[in-house]
Amino acid sequence: MKNYDIAAYIWPAYTGDEERTRIFWEEGIGEWQTVRNTDIHTPEYVWDRKPLWGYTNEADPYVMGMQIKAALDHGVNVFIYDWYWYDGRPFLENCLNDGFLQAQNCRDMKFYIMWANHDANYTWDKRLSNKPDTVVWRGAVNRAQFEEIGKRWIDRYFTKENYYKIDGKPVVSIYELYNFFKGLGGAEPAKEAMAWLDGEAKKAGLEGVHFQFVRWNGKQENLSGVDGNVLETGAELMENLGFSSFTHYQFVHFTDVNRDYTEIMEDVKGEWERAAAEYKIPYYPHVSVGWDNNPRFKKLCSAVTKNNTPENFEKALIMAKEFADKTNVSLITVNSWNEWTETSYLMPDNVNGYGYLKAIKRVFKDK
Repeated sequence: MKNYDIAAYIWPAYTGDEERTRIFWEEGIGEWQTVRNTDIHTPEYVWDRKPLWGYTNEADPYVMGMQIKAALDHGVNVFIYDWYWYDGRPFLENCLNDGFLQAQNCRDMKFYIMWANHDANYTWDKRLSNKPDTVVWRGAVNRAQFEEIGKRWIDRYFTKENYYKIDGKPVVSIYELYNFFKGLGGAEPAKEAMAWLDGEAKKAGLEGVHFQFVRWNGKQENLSGVDGNVLETGAELMENLGFSSFTHYQFVHFTDVNRDYTEIMEDVKGEWERAAAEYKIPYYPHVSVGWDNNPRFKKLCSAVTKNNTPENFEKALIMAKEFADKTNVSLITVNSWNEWTETSYLMPDNVNGYGYLKAIKRVFKDK
């Protein structure tokens, strides 16, 4: 039987342990503040989601030990941690360092980093989310900063036994290529920086680095309600730079999500086919639970995915499994483990219970 790696993204904002988080969430519980205080109600729309596990601190190793066990029990065996670097230092690193890596069962779960290198704006702060163009911190970094970041990745993460590797190389995913190139000074300097990190990893006894990029829609076009700037990602450019694979982060990056989930999946399947056909490097299929980031705003203003039930999510997983078999890959990415304020999470809630987790278990573990 073929083994699949089901990798769920983690948004590490559900803790108040880092003081800088209080810039956005002053109550000291991270973005749980937004989840708990969401109160948008119209005749057609109600958001009343509540976590069955409570508003827990995900920088607590006991909390993460429980979450690791639940994930593994249902077939999720990789966590992809959104990783941030702002103002010359890491941001939201506590959930990974203090929670996940200190959990007693940490080694049972693989993990890797997605560098979420977009600018930080007020979308995270409900009081000011009507000003999304106001930049709090820039996500682009220069070569000196990149080297500081790269050494941190190698020393703290890449060398861990349970860091996720492909062909023996630790995987690092880059979310926003626009800022990546902008900070380093263009495509060629970015290529040189990647080669440097690959060399440093080899010096540390690793096989090198497996660079993965996050594809949006392949064009220079942005869709509302998401973080980041889109950069055209032609196959020749990305392969020449040294990227080894790519995947997606969210359906909202490349299609209209303000409609029925089953309609969205028809477009998604086409996007998978296009992505795999355009590149020589592997494309790992991606499945999102849905999209609705209205909890981050005071008034209803964003797209809402309809009919994204656990049953329809399961059908999407089956499609991804069939595509993975057809293209001979075994990694499937999922958005997400805990994107509560984008309403795209696997964690159990008062609406669907363990429905989404059970769907993964039925498709990838029970069979």
